[in-house]
Amino acid sequence: MAREGFEEVIALHDARSGLRAFLAIHDSSAGPAFGGIRRWAYEDEDQALRDSLRLARAMTYKCALAELSAGGAKMVVLDRPTLDVPAGYRAIGDFAERLGGRWYTGPDVGTGEAEMRSVAARTRYATDPGPEGPGQLAEATVEGVFRGIEAALVHLDGQADWPRRTAVVQGLGEVGAGLAKRLVEHGARVRASDLDAERAVDVSRQLGIELVDPATEFDQACDVFAPCALGGILHDLTIARLRCRIVAGGANNVLARSAHGERLHERGILFAPDFVLNAGALVRGALFHLEGRREPIDAIGRRIGATAARILERAREDGASPARVAIDEAEDRLAARRARRG
Repeated sequence: MAREGFEEVIALHDARSGLRAFLAIHDSSAGPAFGGIRRWAYEDEDQALRDSLRLARAMTYKCALAELSAGGAKMVVLDRPTLDVPAGYRAIGDFAERLGGRWYTGPDVGTGEAEMRSVAARTRYATDPGPEGPGQLAEATVEGVFRGIEAALVHLDGQADWPRRTAVVQGLGEVGAGLAKRLVEHGARVRASDLDAERAVDVSRQLGIELVDPATEFDQACDVFAPCALGGILHDLTIARLRCRIVAGGANNVLARSAHGERLHERGILFAPDFVLNAGALVRGALFHLEGRREPIDAIGRRIGATAARILERAREDGASPARVAIDEAEDRLAARRARRG
């Protein structure tokens, strides 16, 4: 916590619902901390705690690079058979309300509309999935990732030229399927994989895309490899297998360690940092809660595309990896914020 500048980590236990969770608040020097609720079958509490820390720090970086008056947080919930899910999420809502606006929350992996309705029923500081909320969160994320991929292609080749491109989309959840749809609409050839075979077949039929075995997804020759599932998937073994020119997707924390951004750079693979590209939902939600407006999806995409283009160009000028440049810029902005705060 001290090394990474965390402000607070809170362990939650609710005996009535069986809730066991951690909330990591990384930074609130510029405004309230934003971060969704991830529910996952963690092996133990140590793994859950570490995940909350990594995800919260990434949220702060997203806020800094998106120039939002906000910081990062993340709650992780240990998904156990003993958890009464609706009651657990109501307890989370009560907890968020007690924080009085220091933490705003929304959906994440394992937390969908039903769970967010339970939270929003108990607090003002949660994304309401109904008509009273910001809406179009997944669409905002998809647009940001798509524009980030476009910026990466223009950076390398001077143009996107979609009909000549092949992309491999890893994960066909809401964001992955939405990204695949956008790519197909622009004429790109799309291959995709998902561990849920039934969902993969359904999306493949809807979009007319080619499915590949998840065991071979890293081995596919393509222009763009787009990870849109869980994080930590790029490490020494998988990076050695990649046959792409660009890695750019919607998943959080795709690098197993920060050093793997350097590995990609050494291999000549352009990495568009995930915390730049997948900030669309954050931008949409933060501006709704902080300023009371629903930022148009196109405007969010242009904003993220421009940030990605700037990071990639600076990396070229500095001869550095985009991952390192993005982290350095985010850290510089955080240091300036904290200095102003005193």
